[in-house]
Amino acid sequence: MDGRDRRRETRVDVRVPLRFRPVANLNVPEQKAESENVSPLGVYFTTDFPLTVGAVLVLWMTMPAQVTEGDARDVRCLARVMHVEPTGRLVRKVGVGLRIDEMAAAARVERWAS
Repeated sequence: MDGRDRRRETRVDVRVPLRFRPVANLNVPEQKAESENVSPLGVYFTTDFPLTVGAVLVLWMTMPAQVTEGDARDVRCLARVMHVEPTGRLVRKVGVGLRIDEMAAAARVERWAS
């Protein structure tokens, strides 16, 4: 990569609680995290859960109004891990960039189910 930002969508710096689970192993409990930035096609967050580039996740979150250009809405997404990078912080968290491949409205009940 030549260092240029290849994103097509502008990301909004916004902290939104989210939950995710790898599609390859649905027996793994849902993981909780918080976004650092969001766009209509992607999310960046930190986690201590081990993720690898290419992994597909089910992701639940509230897409913020700053991104939807309307009302905030609860969504369920299929997303692919595009990059994983050290955060440089003392805790063992990594920064994870996701590309959202599919998004649908999430049922209100589903949002908080475990």
